[in-house]
Amino acid sequence: MRGIGVLLRLTEADGTLSLSGLERATGLVRSTVDRITATLAQMGYVRLDGRDAILAPRLMELGNAYLSALRLPRLLNAHADALADELDESVSLAVGDGDGIRFIHQATRRRAMSLSFRIGDLLPAERTAPGPLFAAEWGEREWARWRERRAADPHDHRFPAVPPRTDGPPDEDFETRTREARLTGWALDDQLIEPGLVAVSIPVREVRTTGIACVASVVSHTSRHTAASLRDTLMPRLRATVDAMERELLEAPEPEGRHAPSDLAVWTGASKQELGRDFIESLARGLTVLTAFGEDRAELTLSEVAQVTGLARATARRALITLEHLGYVTARDRTFSPTPRVLALGFPPLSRTTLSRIAQPHLTELAGQVRDSTSLGVLAGEDIQFTAHVPISRIMSANVTVGTRLPAPATSLGRVILADLQPAERPLNLRKLTARTTTDPADLAAILEQVRQAGYSLVDEELEEGLRSIAVPVRDRTGRVVAAVSVAMHTTRRTPGQCVADVLPHLRDTAARIEAELHIAGRFARISPV
Repeated sequence: MRGIGVLLRLTEADGTLSLSGLERATGLVRSTVDRITATLAQMGYVRLDGRDAILAPRLMELGNAYLSALRLPRLLNAHADALADELDESVSLAVGDGDGIRFIHQATRRRAMSLSFRIGDLLPAERTAPGPLFAAEWGEREWARWRERRAADPHDHRFPAVPPRTDGPPDEDFETRTREARLTGWALDDQLIEPGLVAVSIPVREVRTTGIACVASVVSHTSRHTAASLRDTLMPRLRATVDAMERELLEAPEPEGRHAPSDLAVWTGASKQELGRDFIESLARGLTVLTAFGEDRAELTLSEVAQVTGLARATARRALITLEHLGYVTARDRTFSPTPRVLALGFPPLSRTTLSRIAQPHLTELAGQVRDSTSLGVLAGEDIQFTAHVPISRIMSANVTVGTRLPAPATSLGRVILADLQPAERPLNLRKLTARTTTDPADLAAILEQVRQAGYSLVDEELEEGLRSIAVPVRDRTGRVVAAVSVAMHTTRRTPGQCVADVLPHLRDTAARIEAELHIAGRFARISPV
């Protein structure tokens, strides 16, 4: 419970908080904070950087487990994205979470005036368009809980994703909107969250049960639409998309198969030996119970949780009881399933992470290992663009600034990415930069084929005299090369053979760690390269 409290405080702080700040925010003594963060760091869920604790992308595997078990993102996200492209407006999918709504997908437009909601953000039901639709299915118990929360938190301080409430319509207005939503089957948000924001929502129902699976919304700004024009102009297209979503849910085949048991019990035992009293075994096991769930494991019995995690039945039972008490799993008919609250554990800030942020700590570690400058680059037109860089303090070292663009064919970063493309797809900017620069298209094509087969590129004084660099690819979940990692140095530092023998293994290990975090972070969220 205390470990989850630490993760919640870090999430509320947008992913980063000093250890002393965690001590104040949680009310825990410093020694407990230190043990918890050390355990989370050992799990890869938190990174310790000096006096700061920083949420790490691997933590998203908890939210991924819930979203995978839910199945809705995999089945419906493409429909939401297509609608956003067609309307040139933001589209979101949300599920009910107690007396609030929580986003499970965001397809936003990139404008100067754009939305800042993230996957996993929790909003009060009464200040949203989806809220009345979910409330239309509430019973007396849910309404009583909502009234209790409104009385205890009239300014919505429980919901950091929205501005604090200073005034607004009375609570009776939400009840009126709920009655209207029950009759019409749709709902509007006319600047309830903040001035200028309008939205229209329609529920996506499970055809077999007629219950609400999620709510789809089109969100805009009053500079583009009033709430009324949003309803009149865009709701027909939203309704057509919802119909397609419901057909998708009806026709989707049931998942098959079960994952093999993990080696969690062995891992936590080894970590206990390694970290001694600083490692909190119960925290590691309790959190990893959440990862037992997935698309083929949406509901699990106690025995199945124990089997999937490799934990003793009694250990799994204690973890499930605690998680149920905290609201992260729910129990029904002797089976357990994760709840939307799992997304509160770091998913909102991490869902907006970038590839460069993921790579930066790994580049720093690599630079310390090889004692030369390290970089991450992506293809930008005919150039390679540096999106992350770690320099080394030397009198003579390779140094560039983030954002620098160089001709892709003359760099090791560029060649690694170009080698993954079909010849017709390769943008080639063949300029003579030094006496050794390759400018013949046929020669470059042969080099790129060698790079593709070898899995790395070594460029020797083709960009600049005296500069030697070696790079390896970074691949996304589909296997496509989306970036490259390089080490650059003066030619007097290492021979080409020494680069391959001494630097390449470290480079490949670094790329593998970046890919592992990218694959977790990019499972249900879009990861920007910069």
